[in-house]
Order: sequence, then C-alpha cells, then structure tokens
Amino acid sequence: MTKRLMVCRNCKRFTYEKKCPHCGSGDLSTTWKGLVIILNPESEIAKALKIEEKGKYALYVG
Repeated sequence: MTKRLMVCRNCKRFTYEKKCPHCGSGDLSTTWKGLVIILNPESEIAKALKIEEKGKYALYVG
C-alpha cells in the first residue's frame, strides 16, 4: 500500500503521516501547489514566507 503525500494546512509542511509531526495538527490536505525547500531560514525567501525552520513547504494548500 502506497502512502499518500499530504500537506499540513497549519504549517504547510509535507508529511506521509495522518498527523503533522511538526506542529501536531490533524488538518491535512492532498491538494497543494508549488514547492519550496528552505535550507537557510535566515534567507530573504524564508523571511518573506514567514518560515523559521528548514524543510519542504507548499506554497498553496487547498
């Protein structure tokens, strides 16, 4: 059985779990657009997106 990639509507991080391991939210979606990978949380892009931790994030979550 293949696990489905989901995105947390709260923190916009990707997960295969039924609950977000990063913020603990259970509000997940399989509808998302755009992907940004943050390697440096001090970067201008991370600041503009209000991201404070390294990781993979969706730009839009439906």
